[in-house]
Amino acid sequence: MTGPLRVPVELGDRRYEVLIGPNALEAGADALRALCPRGRALIVADRTAFDRHGARLNAALDEVSLEPVVFEIDGGEAAKSWDQLESLVDSLLDAGIDRTETVIAFGGGTIGDLAGFAASIVKRGVGFAQIPTTLLAQVDSSVGGKTGINVRQGKNLVGAFHQPALVLADTGLLATLPGREVRAGYAEIVKAALIGDAALFDRLEAAGADALDGGALAEAVADAVAFKARIVAEDERERGPRALLNLGHTFAHAFEAEAAPGALVHGEAVACGLALAFRYSARLGACPKADAEQIAAHLEAVGLPARIGDLAGGPFEAERLLARMAGDKKTVGGAITLILARGIGEAYIAPRADARDLAAFLEREIDDHSV
Repeated sequence: MTGPLRVPVELGDRRYEVLIGPNALEAGADALRALCPRGRALIVADRTAFDRHGARLNAALDEVSLEPVVFEIDGGEAAKSWDQLESLVDSLLDAGIDRTETVIAFGGGTIGDLAGFAASIVKRGVGFAQIPTTLLAQVDSSVGGKTGINVRQGKNLVGAFHQPALVLADTGLLATLPGREVRAGYAEIVKAALIGDAALFDRLEAAGADALDGGALAEAVADAVAFKARIVAEDERERGPRALLNLGHTFAHAFEAEAAPGALVHGEAVACGLALAFRYSARLGACPKADAEQIAAHLEAVGLPARIGDLAGGPFEAERLLARMAGDKKTVGGAITLILARGIGEAYIAPRADARDLAAFLEREIDDHSV
């Protein structure tokens, strides 16, 4: 690969690019410079990611005469809090940020969510760019403009849509990630395929574990980003088909809320949520049971959980999971909305789920994992 893959995100009269590949950071430095007219880069950085890759980031910025101003934050869900948001906004204001400047997120999804939300509210909105350093963030949260924090009532319930002006998804930054985090990010690539790209799922299944390596990974990231870009272009504010991108997430967010603190990785919860969404679809007669089994087999083959009993952070109780699902942001009038499927690549929105049947399904999954 001589240069990064480029995926446009078209939003009416607005447009930005996602650069994907092992040299995206350097290839996108000039575009980043154009977003920083004062000659400084305001970087909200995951502390661990900056320790690992800060020298490379600084070198790329130096090549385009950008001075880094770095605000280091510990990553993870704890970063998405009122306290951390207030602290970051204070730091940006103390640094003299003005409305011509751009806040640059350098880290995983939680850093991007926090930095993007801060950018959306400081000075009533400043520019935003993303340099995601995890596979999970590169294929999902860095694209589409969702930002926000967690509150006592649940995940991502306070936030804003604030699109980035640029995303540099440098797959070279993934080399230092633990295998668990790479696999977790892969779950979001599988999700894109299951929603609306059966051919992509066929390619992923054929590649097996090799899909997580080198150029094949960059191409898979580009496929997933291109799919998400099409959905976001059609429904930027999630009032219709963009809700499909939540396939598996109603289950996943419930697992995350109920798991022991720090035990469960988001992508693992998503993987299990994908498997559950297909098994529940099969239970309802909407989806072939063979598709549900095929998906679970692929997830397990790459080291991802497809059963509740395989999730870290348990044990889980059906009643408590159902209560968490009822608090999901897609819930309307107290009725749970699920994203289900008629088959691989054929997701659909299912409003007003039968809570009693869903509880029975969860009980059965917890007990014996059967459909």
